[in-house]
Amino acid sequence: MQNDITLFVGLDVHKDSITVAYALGSGEVEVLGKIGTRSRDIDQLCKKLQSKARHVKIVYEAGPLGYDLQRRLAAKGFECMVCAPSLIPRKAGDRVKTDRRDALKLVRSLRAGDLSAVHVPTVEDEAFRDLARVWASTRDALKRARQALKSFLLAHAVRYAGTANWGPAHRRWISKFSFGNAWQDLAFTELRRAIEDRFTQCERLESALREAVPQWRFYPAVLALQTMRGIKFTTAVGLLSEIVDVTRFAHPRQLMAWLGITPSEYSSGGSRRQGSITKTGNSLARKLLIEAAWSYRHTARVSPEIQQRHEGVPKVIIDRAWDAQLRLCGRFRRMVAKGKLKNVAVVAIARELAGFIWDIARLGMEQAINKSRAAV
Repeated sequence: MQNDITLFVGLDVHKDSITVAYALGSGEVEVLGKIGTRSRDIDQLCKKLQSKARHVKIVYEAGPLGYDLQRRLAAKGFECMVCAPSLIPRKAGDRVKTDRRDALKLVRSLRAGDLSAVHVPTVEDEAFRDLARVWASTRDALKRARQALKSFLLAHAVRYAGTANWGPAHRRWISKFSFGNAWQDLAFTELRRAIEDRFTQCERLESALREAVPQWRFYPAVLALQTMRGIKFTTAVGLLSEIVDVTRFAHPRQLMAWLGITPSEYSSGGSRRQGSITKTGNSLARKLLIEAAWSYRHTARVSPEIQQRHEGVPKVIIDRAWDAQLRLCGRFRRMVAKGKLKNVAVVAIARELAGFIWDIARLGMEQAINKSRAAV
């Protein structure tokens, strides 16, 4: 019967239109047409698809429109995949790109099983990630504002006698400095105000995150990651808000590949050549991971700050974090002693650090589940 055959559907999604193509089983791929993006248009499309087959598989590319369409289709009982655009198979000589051809290509790739799915977070996880990303972008804006002011002072041969680390003394000096020229003072004041505005916004968002994170389902993993060296609250929240659920990775190598810190490779025949890291996947999480890895260039030790973050955390997690520190600090020193550049060594440390993050985050969630079961 026709209803027992799977209907494969490809959607080329844009802000105001969706181009639909489909194939019934192994039959010919056809274009259904172009529809709007309103709820009424989606409902009409769903009725048409349901009339063609009982089993329907839908795919569209991940993009700026997010996961709202996927959730709407999933709520209606369809199997909908959001695929990674960079991993869609493409012919080397294909130089023609249209909405129609993209939809047809998605159908063929879905039927062949050549597409890689993107993890679709829950509404709550996405909301928490949105807050964390705004916080991260505000910190970047603060960094750019500070650099703009430093460049302005340098261009006018103005130098601070102490350490320009934006501490209390440095900020007091900036607030009292004057060029003696009304126009320059106005420009300098605007640059200074931009820094203060971004700094206030960062504090406000960090306070909101600290209030929100205990209500997040992955809060135990946030606490567990903070037992590690180089992973403070900001890094733990930033990493987990992007990774979301580490248990979706069956092996730490999958997390390393998702972070884009595995070496690229070109092997053929008996030769095997490895190059720089792939840099695929999530760039923000990769940036936070590399920053955390730099702290392992020092001798292994538990500072008072790390000791404070250990409070209330199960001993098995603390011991695992110490094992990670011993291994990674020692490996960094050995690599540098062999002549490896520090940047190369840090990337290697970051790759192994991702494995420990995978293990410790899972361990933190398991401990929290066991504790809740024991309480019941």
